[in-house]
Amino acid sequence: MPVEIPKDNWPGAVRTITLGATAAEGGSRRQVVTVGGAKSLPFLHFEAIHPYRPVIALEIRDRRPDDWSPLLIKTWQEVVDDPASWAQAGEKLGVDLIQLTLSLTKADGSSNTPANAVNVVKAVLAATGLPLLVFGPGQAEVDNELLVAVAEATKGERLVLGICEDKNYRTIVAAALANGHLVSARTPMDVNLAKQLNILIKDMGMPLDRILMDPTTGALGYGIEYGYSVMERLRLAALQGDTMTQFPMIVTPGFEAWKTKEAKVGEGVPAEWGDWEARAIHWESLTTIALLESGADIVVLRHPESIRRIQAAIQELMTQAEPA
Repeated sequence: MPVEIPKDNWPGAVRTITLGATAAEGGSRRQVVTVGGAKSLPFLHFEAIHPYRPVIALEIRDRRPDDWSPLLIKTWQEVVDDPASWAQAGEKLGVDLIQLTLSLTKADGSSNTPANAVNVVKAVLAATGLPLLVFGPGQAEVDNELLVAVAEATKGERLVLGICEDKNYRTIVAAALANGHLVSARTPMDVNLAKQLNILIKDMGMPLDRILMDPTTGALGYGIEYGYSVMERLRLAALQGDTMTQFPMIVTPGFEAWKTKEAKVGEGVPAEWGDWEARAIHWESLTTIALLESGADIVVLRHPESIRRIQAAIQELMTQAEPA
């Protein structure tokens, strides 16, 4: 006797958003990336077709990172000194997007400048045909200074500018509006705060198809349960028809996983923890898988092996089983 699987029929859907612009669209990208469009919870293919798979962004820096694990520096080798080469290495791995994070200082220790930020972004754009996300160093005044210059210098490229937070969203959103870019809106792990920031950005006139939502999360063993719950509730609200939660979600499991003790520390730990590099890669990979299952549309990763694993996982998760 056949088993009838119960199905939910949701009234809402996640918005479809396109990152990047080709030459015909006023940009210079060889390809664009579209995310969103889900009409059911993640990977429930029996309920609704998922038109776009989750995508992977590689995080790179505008100079050699001071705060990254030596395992990551060893893996990427000399490309960490040249963001253009780093972006090309990521493209060869098959990532979908490049996320360039700007630093507070240049390699010589002097303060970063808008001119330097623009030069680095232009070099990365010239080196790769993938859509680009550009995030500031995380200090509101510096973020505003650097990102406004970047936005103006790359008009029409449909970059994603970030990170928009409650204390600095106005300047970044205005720059994105004036120059045809998208924004990434980040809030602490809270459904209402995420919705509130989305409303504030919308009220500035930002089209809803140019907003990504970053609800933040913890790594495996470091608050991921709460982050998972918040993302799940945001996705449920979107499917139930709440227009201010119907944005694709971007999360940064690479950043979260590589700051944990299990990934950062290789000495003075119990032997049962096993090989340091294997453990760190597991931490990033397992964190990412959990976030994909909670509704992430864009995951930002750091290690090449984690990227390969998540590529395979996404392919498997997006494969629809043939009916029995």
